[in-house]
Amino acid sequence: MEKTSFIKRPAVQTLLASILCAILGIVLGYIILCFMNAEHAGEGMAAILTNFFKYRIASTNTLMKYMGSFLVKSVPVILCAEAILFAYKAGLFNIGVAGQYTVGIIAALYTSLALGWSWPLCLLATIAAGAIWGFIAGCFKAFFNVNEVIAGIMLNWIGLYICNIILGGEKCMNQSKSETYEISDLNPSGLLPGFLQDVFGGNQYMTIAIPITVIVAIIILVVLNKTTFGYELKATGHNKEAAKYSGMNAKRNIILTLVISGAIAGMAAGLYYLTGVEHFKIASSVPGMGFNGIAVAFLGGLHPIGAIIAGLFVEYITLGGQYLNTNYYNPQVADLMISIIIYLCGFVLFFRTILNRPGKVKVNANAEPDNTAKKAEEKEV
Repeated sequence: MEKTSFIKRPAVQTLLASILCAILGIVLGYIILCFMNAEHAGEGMAAILTNFFKYRIASTNTLMKYMGSFLVKSVPVILCAEAILFAYKAGLFNIGVAGQYTVGIIAALYTSLALGWSWPLCLLATIAAGAIWGFIAGCFKAFFNVNEVIAGIMLNWIGLYICNIILGGEKCMNQSKSETYEISDLNPSGLLPGFLQDVFGGNQYMTIAIPITVIVAIIILVVLNKTTFGYELKATGHNKEAAKYSGMNAKRNIILTLVISGAIAGMAAGLYYLTGVEHFKIASSVPGMGFNGIAVAFLGGLHPIGAIIAGLFVEYITLGGQYLNTNYYNPQVADLMISIIIYLCGFVLFFRTILNRPGKVKVNANAEPDNTAKKAEEKEV
């Protein structure tokens, strides 16, 4: 059996393509900074890439505290990416992750603020809410053959309006500030338990959300690649009719895929809002977290562990925009860089095709021609 060269391995090629996309995005971002203000372009790019590490000079404690906040803010985008790649691996494009994330916000804040539940029940409520929203999209797909993209987009907006109505009430929202109350003030038991808070400079937002995110990614990796259940989901997604012919329950698998994907998205909202790091305000557009997850999923090569690395990278660059000198640049330049990187993700397959180009076959002029076929023909005659 011929050994596959290191550079020809799919995982290696995806990693190299993703790194190339990130580097090209940074280079193009620097060129844009040059066009905006060439004199301070180097300073601006340094601010984005240095990010919170500039605090290492002040004190290690401050640096670790900012790093903790960075990790906390990376959790929802990573889990949204996991939700998207789980469905995508099963042949479904779950653009409804944004809506599933939104109903997860409803469950997290309403159960903790209005109902006074403890954090385990609140977290389970977010998972259930996302799963129900995924179940609705799955039923439309399985029983009425409604494309999951159309169903997902409609449910995104329905979820947003329901969220505004429920969380905009007096039980959850501080009307004077136009944002939801602090969970720590109304129901401290609704907050997630802390995790390595002393290590991260006493950051109160460092919770068990961090290890749970890693565990979820590992579980997805195992389920998709090492279980019969994962194989069935992927088979159904790639060819529903063939899966049905093989004895698989195609409709059940479609619904289950979107239920699990929705549950992960709902959990993303729970693990973020139950830390107390964010408040909800009445919104006029669907949270971008679900759509950012699409970019992270593809930048990570549609691999559960790759999505973690890509999520950290995207969040790092996004936060870096806050350190730009606003006298020279708009902080949204960082968002523009992320947009470029997202666009370049579409070329991942193109880069892999280049890496897979067959080399020239060397022909030995002294080699004797293979007459096996000719001899076999003469033998038959």
